[in-house]
Amino acid sequence: MNIPSLTITFLGTGTSSGIPMIACQCEVCTSADAHDKRLRSSIRVQSATTTIVVDTTPDFRYQMLRSDTRHLDAVLFTHSHKDHIAGLDDVRAYNFFSRKAMKLYATSLTGEALKREFYYAFSDTKYPGVPELDLVTIDKDSFMIGDIPVQPIYVKHYKMQVLGFRFGDFTYITDANCIEEPEKEKIKSSKILVLNALRKEKHMAHFTLDEAVSLATELKVPEVLFTHISHQLGKHEIINQELPPHIRLAYDGLTVCL
Repeated sequence: MNIPSLTITFLGTGTSSGIPMIACQCEVCTSADAHDKRLRSSIRVQSATTTIVVDTTPDFRYQMLRSDTRHLDAVLFTHSHKDHIAGLDDVRAYNFFSRKAMKLYATSLTGEALKREFYYAFSDTKYPGVPELDLVTIDKDSFMIGDIPVQPIYVKHYKMQVLGFRFGDFTYITDANCIEEPEKEKIKSSKILVLNALRKEKHMAHFTLDEAVSLATELKVPEVLFTHISHQLGKHEIINQELPPHIRLAYDGLTVCL
């Protein structure tokens, strides 16, 4: 398979509350460092001909404006939690300019949640101006969106099954605290791996910083970036100094190319 050159942009790298968190006065939330300002977690994956976004966060509209994303071919969903789907309504702007429905790729479970949350967009009788959506159900099989290959990777988010995605040599996993061996095999040989690293203290549904470092070391991926970060983790500059040379925190606006 010919894998096109890809550019990946981190649209948001924060956990569900974002950073700064509303009403919080901690040193991270009040930091003057732009790296400590984090919208909810999402990425944009682009080839020369295709643009994909992973998850439509509550910040989706601003993320699209801030990243100057004028064209969008499809949205991939990791799972149905609100911090990953809440901004879906704003794809209607793309409907207006492209004059076609937006392709959505999700598991059957996530698809059912989208139909509940955005019932008006899936209704047989639609109010004028609602989003036009074309929902495609995916499972463990790889598939193509335009010229970009997509390999789903199943991970556990406490008791919930969540999707990560591998695009060529780039693997993106968020909202996980367990990855079983067969799914780890799909990650190995990646050149860049993105993992969630919520905080240093134990959490029932997310990797801690140490757990994420340990998994990254086990998988032997040469470059690792952490995302889905909470204000409890600490300041970007300080945490980066504690990490091995090939591992660092992602930040909003970071772009990597393969």
